[in-house]
Amino acid sequence: MEDLDAEDAKLATLARGAAGRVHQTTGAAVRDGIGRTYASAAVDLPSLKLTALQAAVAQAFAAGADKLEAAVVFGANADADGLRAAQEISADLVAYTVIRKEVNRLA
Repeated sequence: MEDLDAEDAKLATLARGAAGRVHQTTGAAVRDGIGRTYASAAVDLPSLKLTALQAAVAQAFAAGADKLEAAVVFGANADADGLRAAQEISADLVAYTVIRKEVNRLA
């Protein structure tokens, strides 16, 4: 994760922790415009399915975030639905995926 700055590396750590807490393979975290962070694992219930990034974006939006600066998805190569949701709040956010220690930029 050397490719991430310190604030984005923190998002990767939060995303990994969110996934681990509920024994999911993917997690995500976002940082809003004033530095608050939100992290979530994927939600896979019979009545509700959200990608990890969709869930983190929903938390940020519900808390009143009107800007997202960055997002990190841990454990998946992509999350098109989650990225689309994040970009509805901030079209210019920076987003990454992290698998093991490999970092790729999504947006």
